[in-house]
Amino acid sequence: MARKHPDWKPELLHQHREKFGLTLEDTGEKLREIAERHGFNIAANFQTIWGHEKGTVYPGPHYRRAYCRLYRRNEAQLGFRGALPGEDAPVESAPAAIDRSLPDQSQAVRQALSTIREGTADVDGEALRDRVVDAWRRRTTGGSSMDGPTVVLVGGFAGSGKSEYAKFLGGLTGWPILDKDSLTRPLVDQLLVALGGEAHDRSSELYREKVRPLEYRCLMEAAWDNVDCGISTILDAPFISEFSQAEWMQRFQNRCRSKRVSVATIWVECDPESMREYIEFRGAARDAWKMDSWDEYIATVDLELRPQGPHFVVDNRLGAAVAMVDEAKDVLSGGDL
Repeated sequence: MARKHPDWKPELLHQHREKFGLTLEDTGEKLREIAERHGFNIAANFQTIWGHEKGTVYPGPHYRRAYCRLYRRNEAQLGFRGALPGEDAPVESAPAAIDRSLPDQSQAVRQALSTIREGTADVDGEALRDRVVDAWRRRTTGGSSMDGPTVVLVGGFAGSGKSEYAKFLGGLTGWPILDKDSLTRPLVDQLLVALGGEAHDRSSELYREKVRPLEYRCLMEAAWDNVDCGISTILDAPFISEFSQAEWMQRFQNRCRSKRVSVATIWVECDPESMREYIEFRGAARDAWKMDSWDEYIATVDLELRPQGPHFVVDNRLGAAVAMVDEAKDVLSGGDL
């Protein structure tokens, strides 16, 4: 375990629990409350928590996210990993006094949206954040926007956290999310079988050449239906091939411009180890080949890939961006100890 998580300091969990004055049973109850609020898949019994604190069981992704919400610290500060550039340095021991207060809602939303940075010089991150915040405020106050619709493309490799980020933006703005898998998976599975393939195959030439183009066509046609009705929309899909083609990106921009629709292309970047952990954790049948042939799969992943056109980047390496999303969700829901 130490070889896989060399920066892990499990004693910090114990120190934080003591500073909060919580028993193992209390901690389990708080973690379960957080899990229910955020949709985390954890049991949080005292034996598991004890194993985390003693260093015999490394917490899975949902446990780590729940601990971060409970103790108001990021993963580096709780000793799960080393700090990323720009993060606060991890503490060596739990602080003497822990601030349990929550920031105000606007501050929390802005902080979570700060993970969106300009990937190219021809996009305006502040304008995008203002648009999202405006939609959130109008949604919560019952107002309506007079601006034209916005299309947000959220892409990234499997397990990068793109769906989590898309859901966060959708929850803030009230804009509908069109998830490629939710829209097309049942049809794709049956089409693959009808063409002589396997239902959950997403790695064969059959899928790439015969089925995948239809998947994305369905996704984009649904998006245009919304846009034609003046409805802002968030698209959640890998977009690996599409973002790699400058021609596709330009055609999409041109069509949106002709409809007076603003566009935001967001690429969610992540590290291979975190992607593997999340793919393994969700246990989807469509990921079976990736897990069985991880080295072969990851060799095809270009970690330097960026959309070939105006775009933003969300840095979700080691789950950093998703952790900030969790913080914002807690503030918006009024969650606390």
